[in-house]
Amino acid sequence: MDKADLHSKLHELQDLKYRDMQKKIIPNIDPESIIGVRTPALKTLAKEILKAGDYKEFLMELPHKYFEENQLQAFIISGIKDLNECMEELEKFLPYVDNWATCDQMSPKIFKKHKEELLVRVKKWTGSEKPYTIRFGVGMLMEHFLDDDFDLCYPEMVAKLRSEEYYVNMMIAWYFATALAKQYESVLPFIEQKRLDDWTHNKAIQKSVESYRISEEQKKYLKSLKVVVKRS
Repeated sequence: MDKADLHSKLHELQDLKYRDMQKKIIPNIDPESIIGVRTPALKTLAKEILKAGDYKEFLMELPHKYFEENQLQAFIISGIKDLNECMEELEKFLPYVDNWATCDQMSPKIFKKHKEELLVRVKKWTGSEKPYTIRFGVGMLMEHFLDDDFDLCYPEMVAKLRSEEYYVNMMIAWYFATALAKQYESVLPFIEQKRLDDWTHNKAIQKSVESYRISEEQKKYLKSLKVVVKRS
């Protein structure tokens, strides 16, 4: 599928109400880059492109014009079954990821079978200067290393991160809220010892309190650990 045909296809799938909603929830990208195609339709299209096997040229055409093209690229990469190819395409694409939706919806299935290789990359990604590369790295820790593969070194890695970027700090907060839900006793000391910056600390508690996986007793205690943020 060449570029013109793809753009035509995307516009055929356009949902104007959905487009207007996306413009509000993804405020940091050019609103004119959003066509307004729902995620299930994009995933279906990505599967079709993958099955046809003619995705290589599309993946090379960076940067893309439309948000939906970035979404397609994320979904195609997520479906690549060869680890080396998947990693190669992911590394090419990460510097171009410019929003939370593309970042968070990109989740290569192959990673479930290659945790050791993934962890090596996560350490690299979290050390990046690009906010959405950092966010992706933390997201992979949250997705793959909070259950049977959990180790205290992982929240330790995340707690050391410091950023001025809202979307990085939101992911750190989300990570710790999820970690509290899954590994409460192990992760609680990070909150008790105030290992995060004040804003992220409070946001992690807020997201934990909103979770149905945290008991009422735990919520009450977590609320008591909130800090007063000093205003300059």
